[in-house]
Amino acid sequence: MAALEADETAQKRAQTEQFSFDVDAPGLLTVTNESHDKPEAHQYVVTIDDVTEELMACTCPHHIHRNAFCKHMAAVENAIDDGTLDAFPSEDDDETEPDNCDCEGLNGFPCWPCVRTGRTELPN
Repeated sequence: MAALEADETAQKRAQTEQFSFDVDAPGLLTVTNESHDKPEAHQYVVTIDDVTEELMACTCPHHIHRNAFCKHMAAVENAIDDGTLDAFPSEDDDETEPDNCDCEGLNGFPCWPCVRTGRTELPN
């Protein structure tokens, strides 16, 4: 997937450590290593090319100082490959009506599922 190949150590660590992912924007992911006592001190941003969908970079010291494929990039690649992470979510996803929508019976007021999913905003 990426121009840099993940070395065996990075792949093993990506598979054995616990990571969480936040999609900040399409192709821009905050990766948190939840295996540490203070996960917030172990957050890095992984970027993915929006055309080729190849992993491009990570803000962790391993990638920056060694220009190496790091465990954060490997964790993102693994999560994308197994379908648990969508690094390029569609903007249309928020427009779809939730299965439990009840807006019709609320006289123009949005139901909570539509507000929670961002489909509709609460009126002022």
